[in-house]
Amino acid sequence: MLEDNFGRRFHYLRLSITEACNFRCQYCLPDGYAGPSDAHFLSLKEIETLVTGFAGLGTSKIRITGGEPSLRRDFSEIIQLCKSTPGIRRIATTTHGGRLAKYAGKWKDAGLDQVNVSIDSLDPHQFAAITGQDKLQDVLKGLDVAVEQGLDVKVNTVLLQDFSPNRLQRFLTWLKDTPVTLRFIELMQTGDHARFFEAQHLSGEPLKQQLIEAGWQPLLRRKDAGPAQEFYHPDYAGRIGLIMPYSKDFCKSCNRLRVAANGRLHLCLFSEQGIDVRSYLQKQDVKGLQAFLHEALAGKHATHYLKEGQTGATRHLAMLGG
Repeated sequence: MLEDNFGRRFHYLRLSITEACNFRCQYCLPDGYAGPSDAHFLSLKEIETLVTGFAGLGTSKIRITGGEPSLRRDFSEIIQLCKSTPGIRRIATTTHGGRLAKYAGKWKDAGLDQVNVSIDSLDPHQFAAITGQDKLQDVLKGLDVAVEQGLDVKVNTVLLQDFSPNRLQRFLTWLKDTPVTLRFIELMQTGDHARFFEAQHLSGEPLKQQLIEAGWQPLLRRKDAGPAQEFYHPDYAGRIGLIMPYSKDFCKSCNRLRVAANGRLHLCLFSEQGIDVRSYLQKQDVKGLQAFLHEALAGKHATHYLKEGQTGATRHLAMLGG
């Protein structure tokens, strides 16, 4: 089992397979993607070596991220490869949802268990303003198809300063009859967007207190769960999660490592510049990779340094999928 010097065990790998994305979200790629093509990112064989190595060290859940992971033509093959690896029990992905209606069934058949979809507003005009794409209805249709296919569906929305009471009420009304988990995520500072962060960061703590006062109750976390604090209410079909990276002890329950699309291991989303493991993947050296992972974990810090404004290698969230 992968374990660091603070007793944290790592059941969960977040694997980015591309940095490319065709949305232009204000907090991520407002000017669009202008980086390398998918030919520069991990190949199917490299991914196989990586996943085999992690699975042999106790990893049981993989989240496939980007960029927008579904832009890779071999996305379904990557899902199938990950799910068929001995030891891997749960496959998730994070997507903007633009292709979900068309491909949810195919991804489910390939082995996908969970999908997280980014929806920052249920108002079509506001959605278009935030994402640069007038596709809210397409995304909502995709959610319906994903639920029908039996996928575990979560919705991510980033808290921004203009997050009005009306916007919150619209989400709450939607959750009355919609069986998904809606996760409110605090905006995180990245290297390219310091000014945007200063103008738009909003703490999730007041929202947490508002939910508790309204009768929302906390759920217990699974051992392979992400960082969200989740809540349920008996009058709602959906649930609510809060991801608050600036809160006290946020890193105490860390159970995940990240590998970027270029083959760099990130012990934390924000703490360092990434450690190249691609040479092991190119040589299909599973044992060498595993030994290196054990060694690298000795350098994992107790916490990130977001409050000090340190963002590590993360220039924008498309690099590592958040």
